[in-house]
Formats: sequence, structure tokens, C-alpha cells
Amino acid sequence: MSGFRTIRPEEISGNPFSLIGHDWMLVTAANPGEGLRGGADYNTMTASWGGLGILWGKPVAYVFVRPQRHTFGFIEANERLTLSFFGEEYRDALNFCGTKSGRDYDKAAECGLTPVSESGEDGRAVWFEEAKLVLVTRKLYAKPFDASAFTGDGADRFYPAGDFHTAYVCAIEKVLEKV
Repeated sequence: MSGFRTIRPEEISGNPFSLIGHDWMLVTAANPGEGLRGGADYNTMTASWGGLGILWGKPVAYVFVRPQRHTFGFIEANERLTLSFFGEEYRDALNFCGTKSGRDYDKAAECGLTPVSESGEDGRAVWFEEAKLVLVTRKLYAKPFDASAFTGDGADRFYPAGDFHTAYVCAIEKVLEKV
């Protein structure tokens, strides 16, 4: 983990609305093995929907993933996932990781990103050396959106095909900041 220091969630600098909604993030999950072949041993995808907050007395991240995304299977198979945030110089890489599938590409190799892996009792976490901020998380709750629970036009507007996101609430176990 050279180049990173561990900080408390309360020490995260930057506005979470900007970090997620404007800067975007890579959501990354891995299989239980030890390899780092992108798309096979782990996968990453760009996301601009999510949040940070407190739930059940813990700092948490909220992440939303559609079931057809290749990353979804990795998230379902592992208790841990990471959120990696980058500087603007990585916008092209984030665009690539949001529009191409790990079924067809090793996204990290295509974008010049260096994966880092850490295994623990709760599974394996993979993030990228080039990130400026990484949240290592553990799933606490997962539930697909329910069409009957929408109060406005969200179901029709965002899900005309009925391919609802699964909402994940994840405990933030470690925050890594680039030094």
C-alpha cells in the first residue's frame, strides 16, 4: 500500500456529492481467489450514484448496481468491495470502465491502472494504486429496488426495462488516502 495512509472516515476531504456525482468512482469486487486478471478474478465499474452516511452507528457507503453488470456477480460472491476515487486526469479511464464490460476487457490493463489486492476474513478487496481515495467496505445489506415502492416516476423514468438496481449498504472498514 505504498503511497497511501489510512485515515478515519470523518477525515475524508472533499464533498461526497462532488466525489460521487461529479468525479465518479470505480466500484470493484473480487472473487475469493488471489489472482488479479481483470474481468476474471475481479471486475470494476464506474458509478456516479451512491452515498456516504451513518447507519446502525457505523460509517457506511451506499452503492447501486444493476444485475446485468459484470461486477454484480463479483459483489454477490464476496462480502467486500471497494470504492476508488481518482483525479480528473483519469476521466478517460472512468469513461472506459463505465462503458465497456469486464467480460470483454481487462479494464485496468486497458486504462493503465494498477490493481492492489488485500485478503481478509471477510473476503478480498481490490482497488487501484492510482486512486486518490479508496473506501474498503463490507456489505451489511443488499436488496433489489421494488417497483411498488417508488413514489414518483422513478420506476418508469430510470427502469423502463424493469432492470432495477440492487442497493447495497456497506460498512466502511478502511479509508486510504494518497499521500
